Amino acid sequence: MLSNTEENYLKTLLKLIFEDEHETAGTNKIAELLMVKPATVSDMLKKLKAKELVEYEKYGKINLTETGRKKALEIVRKHRLWETFLYEKLEFTWDEVHEVAEQLEHIQSTKLIDKLDKYLNFPQFDPHGDPIPNPQGEFTVQETKKLSSIEVGRGCKMVAVKDNSSTFLQYVVKVGLGINQQIRIVSKQEFDDLIEIEVNGMKSMVSQKFAENIYVV
Repeated sequence: MLSNTEENYLKTLLKLIFEDEHETAGTNKIAELLMVKPATVSDMLKKLKAKELVEYEKYGKINLTETGRKKALEIVRKHRLWETFLYEKLEFTWDEVHEVAEQLEHIQSTKLIDKLDKYLNFPQFDPHGDPIPNPQGEFTVQETKKLSSIEVGRGCKMVAVKDNSSTFLQYVVKVGLGINQQIRIVSKQEFDDLIEIEVNGMKSMVSQKFAENIYVV
């Protein structure tokens, strides 16, 4: 059995590995994401290494072992299934589900999670467009681009977000966007990198930072 904190570390490591497209992650980045001191991270990594869940040497890179990766995927699977349940069945908004799923993801019953998966008709993606691993840890990978890379005049479809924070998700809704929403790039300003987008006939100016956090196809 792992503590909630240990599970959070494994999930954070998996997030870094996928997002950075590398097989390793650094102590400082983990500390930043978990809002703790690097020394605290080092202590926890030693514990996880003793449990053969991570590969770690002081001042070196950190990686998940095969067992650690499997456990991390199990946690992610639970989290994203709970998000989907809260969004689809209990009518939580997509900016509310993450915090509640953070609590529910630590439930240990495999039978419950498998029944939840079946009840939801085996969804492949959560409300934010993130893939949901199956019981074997397999998941669908979408070939996506960032909204910021789409040329002026071109259309695209939003399929996921990188930033799951409430403030960002509320901003996304404010400009009329959502998963599977069609977007057209109207213009781009060279001076400050502002991007004008059109969604359902409504035009909005968004920042480069905003566009970097929207995944499209």
